Amino acid sequence: MTVEDLLFFAKSHIHSDHAKILVAELLNCNPLELLNHLEDRVSEEKVELLKKEITAIENNQPLQYVLGYVNFYGNKFIVDKRVLIPRFETEELVEKTVEYVKKFFTKPVDIIDLGCGSGVIGLTLEKKLSTNSVDLIDISKEALEVTHKNCEKLNSKAQIIESDMFSAVEKKYDVIISNPPYIKTNEKIEEIVKNNEPHLALYAGEDGLDCYKKILESVREHMKEKCIIAFEIGCSQASDIKNLIKKYLPETKVEIKQDLSGRDRMCFIFYNCNE
Repeated sequence: MTVEDLLFFAKSHIHSDHAKILVAELLNCNPLELLNHLEDRVSEEKVELLKKEITAIENNQPLQYVLGYVNFYGNKFIVDKRVLIPRFETEELVEKTVEYVKKFFTKPVDIIDLGCGSGVIGLTLEKKLSTNSVDLIDISKEALEVTHKNCEKLNSKAQIIESDMFSAVEKKYDVIISNPPYIKTNEKIEEIVKNNEPHLALYAGEDGLDCYKKILESVREHMKEKCIIAFEIGCSQASDIKNLIKKYLPETKVEIKQDLSGRDRMCFIFYNCNE
């Protein structure tokens, strides 16, 4: 079977874009390069592998889990059903955090990524900023197995800690960042997400605020004399989260930022961060 035959077969079963990505991954090339290989022969072993991948996608498995990785901020991160699939909005959170850290800190910083999942946030910040330390925290032992693989892949020096948010953490930090679960228990979400991604990383109680409450009620003892706290939030949660911050950290400055779709998506808390 040629590459052209393989593409035709794949496109007859799944979305054209997914077909091109799977075939390109199979051939270890960029999807844009496929046109240069249409007449190349493909081994039976690879054909069978592609058929299995197509079946998985037809069975409503996410493309990222089928591939086994996701591109995030210029790096490939391993992902599977043990961790949440990173979204583009989380890249925006990282980008804005890098901007603020460079604005308010001139020295290397200590960073903690709470509920790190695959580790994409903390590991990306480690690459983009001057750091003393990066601690990757998750309650899920299974998720941290994926985190460990990504640390090895990126030659990271980050420390991995199994902990329910701050419960097993004693240090203080310059940067505290989290994309915690924030979906309400009864909230309707896409079936492909609900049926594949870990519910521990999705749901956070009746109001979706459980994890923010857990972080904020104990965050003060982990903040250095100057500190930035960064959250990804649900698009309807800004007001509730600001009220929580007012309760636990009334002396801080709070900014809500929108994603590229214009939805409230990021919350930044500044403690003693002066221009």
